[in-house]
Amino acid sequence: MDKCSFCDKTRENVEILISGVSGFICNECVERAHEIIDENTVNEGKFDLDSIKGYKPKEIKDFLDQYVIGQNSAKKILSVAVYNHYKRLGQVDENDDVEIEKSNIILVGETGTGKTLLAKTIAKLLEVPFTIVDATILTEAGYVGEDVESLLSRLLQAADYNVELAEKGIVFIDEIDKIARKSDNPSITRDVSGEGVQQGLLKLLEGSVVNVPPKGGRKHPDQKMIAVNTKDILFIAGGAFDGIEKKISQRLNTQVVGFDKKSKENIDRNNFLQYIAPQDLKSFGLIPEIIGRLPVLTFLNHLDKEALRTILTEPKNSIIKQYTKLLQMDGIELTFENDALDYIVEKAIEFKVGARGLRSICETIMTEAMYNLPSENTKEFNVTLEYTKARLELLNAKKLRVA
Repeated sequence: MDKCSFCDKTRENVEILISGVSGFICNECVERAHEIIDENTVNEGKFDLDSIKGYKPKEIKDFLDQYVIGQNSAKKILSVAVYNHYKRLGQVDENDDVEIEKSNIILVGETGTGKTLLAKTIAKLLEVPFTIVDATILTEAGYVGEDVESLLSRLLQAADYNVELAEKGIVFIDEIDKIARKSDNPSITRDVSGEGVQQGLLKLLEGSVVNVPPKGGRKHPDQKMIAVNTKDILFIAGGAFDGIEKKISQRLNTQVVGFDKKSKENIDRNNFLQYIAPQDLKSFGLIPEIIGRLPVLTFLNHLDKEALRTILTEPKNSIIKQYTKLLQMDGIELTFENDALDYIVEKAIEFKVGARGLRSICETIMTEAMYNLPSENTKEFNVTLEYTKARLELLNAKKLRVA
């Protein structure tokens, strides 16, 4: 009787039984063998630095301009930092007395202002492995949650386990403000998701060889570890730091005491973030050691009505262009009235959700149409102000009934 030479299952008990020269193997054993190979194989490859060094800071910013509206100051600082980071990788003279250190980046700005999009777009341009990790899921080793090494596990996966590529990649740590120290006196309680995580991140940010479990250490404790050197990995941290404007304001008011009245008047009180400094991050709850390992500090401006209106329609990946393309695939031409677009922007400002909220508002408006239109013999669909208001009011009415 034909049966698998590995698990002894007969042809009737498996989907496929593959015959060989002197035996058989079933599809289940083939799949298991593939998993074993993946777990124990580390791909080796060459990193093409020349193609990355071809992008100068102005070219990086020009590329960012196609996807991110406004935020010119942040884009310039980010472009220079990324350019210098990958330029330092080309420093091959070991006898050179000047050793260029890594400059990790921290972005401060309200939700929906483009922190994650900036990091994603740069990684897209440079074609390097990129991963996003939410800092809120990280805890100290030994506690429920994920170790800080999971950042590198995800980067390895993004690089298809090519260690050399992963060691030149970019890691975006989102919501880093959520791991701020919860108390000024850390001895009162064990802060396993706050200062403890910050301490765990230090060796990764500075640069060290870390043994990384490719599939996550806590779920697969017996797997083969992979050594990853973080010396050349660029870390970009982002956070809203809600309430930090008050700390900036307090510091500025202290500074101007004893000076003339004009120095106070020069402060733009509508945008305190532009005056952000490392000591403000310390006041918020980041430990000095981690602030020192994130030396490039920049801010993202609050998005006003004009910026949100541009974001809605102008970038290459704008939301309106995406919906237009989706319906175009069904042979339907989609158009929006200007009044409807203005109303969407007004609602985004009212809800205080930034650019990210534009999509959820548009999704609410378009869901019913995208459900019905593909089944109807329709060639054009125009979104009017009346239609937009009706869809949003209907949603609000449903929410009120549920409440």
